[in-house]
Amino acid sequence: MAEKAVLLEKYADVALKIGVNIQPGQPLVIQSPISAADFARVLARRAFSAGAGNVFIEWGDEAFTRIKTEDAPVEALKFVPEHSVKLMEEYQQLGAAFLQIYSPNPDAFTGVDPERMATRNKANAAALENFKNTMMKGDVSWNLISTPAPEWAQKVYPDLSLEDAVEKLWDAIFSATRIHEEDPVEAWKEHGNNLHQKLEYLNTKKYKKLHYKAPGTDLTVELPEGHKWIGGSLENSKGIEYTPNIPTEEVFTMPKKDGVNGTVTSTKPLNYNGTTIDHFSLTFKEGKAVEFTAETGEETLKKMLDIDEGAAFLGEVALVPHDSPISNTNIIFYNTLFDENASCHFAVGSAYPMTLEGGTAMSQEQLAEAGANYSLSHVDFMIGSAELDIDGVTADGQTEPLFRNGNWAF
Repeated sequence: MAEKAVLLEKYADVALKIGVNIQPGQPLVIQSPISAADFARVLARRAFSAGAGNVFIEWGDEAFTRIKTEDAPVEALKFVPEHSVKLMEEYQQLGAAFLQIYSPNPDAFTGVDPERMATRNKANAAALENFKNTMMKGDVSWNLISTPAPEWAQKVYPDLSLEDAVEKLWDAIFSATRIHEEDPVEAWKEHGNNLHQKLEYLNTKKYKKLHYKAPGTDLTVELPEGHKWIGGSLENSKGIEYTPNIPTEEVFTMPKKDGVNGTVTSTKPLNYNGTTIDHFSLTFKEGKAVEFTAETGEETLKKMLDIDEGAAFLGEVALVPHDSPISNTNIIFYNTLFDENASCHFAVGSAYPMTLEGGTAMSQEQLAEAGANYSLSHVDFMIGSAELDIDGVTADGQTEPLFRNGNWAF
């Protein structure tokens, strides 16, 4: 078997055994763009070999989505068929695991009216709200991976031919996901153990606040009482471990909704649903982004923060050392799955209930009372660099170095 085919099977095995951790007899839902059809079929075959009870593939097509977003009547953009929502909920009821291949063209929606984009995005988010909530609570196992879409590869490597760009991006993906290791599954288990050591430290400290300082950034983030740092592998409601992101280098928790004050500046481009937002800053007051600027994509940023009331508040605080495998490639991937794992980041929008003690058993009202933000959206953006310092402030007011020059200070 050719070497590339072996690597693809190893990649599939990591997604299945570390990512969703497929169980004997469990159904698997693969959500795939048509550009990743070949790899989706590799996943399906390896899933059956790993004991999956059934495999379903749900296809997506960015090119058609652009056509519809540009040309359809506005009412069509607001319409989400009930049967498509019920299908996803039926998969959940079957106990399926969900594996999404995230391979967007970073420029797929460049030039499309941001208002029409926002209309479509909000309709989809509202229709799938219950489905999203069960995933964010950890009721099901899910995983996100990427394969090189041709346009994405050309964006990352503009000076190469298309064929060479795709192969080079495959190599970068394999490196970032430890597929070149002799036993990638075991390498991922070891990496997960290392992340858990950081979690133990942070969960012992129980910092009251984090203070971020960097060029263009001076931000204080309060953490709610009972917050919990998580990362690497998680446990679903049945006690089965899974790893939502491959790759992952982060540990993360929730901020207190009304406890964020100051200004933060991005350090990497944000690819938001096929449109690039770059060189942007957000100023927060009592949790809400009250001012923003962007050199690229400012109108899209405005619509992103306007989806609903919670979209302008932070829902996630994530720590990633600058000296890490993905960051050290010095590649801007234009893909949040990779770029967020090369950089400390925040997310505006909904908080993960699992990052609060007892949060997965709480109602939305109880979560809100505890300080968690809620929104139809959840969008990560990167703020880490070699110039970022973060201090942890303890409950008794002591300040301790947490990050210095972009890396862990302990």
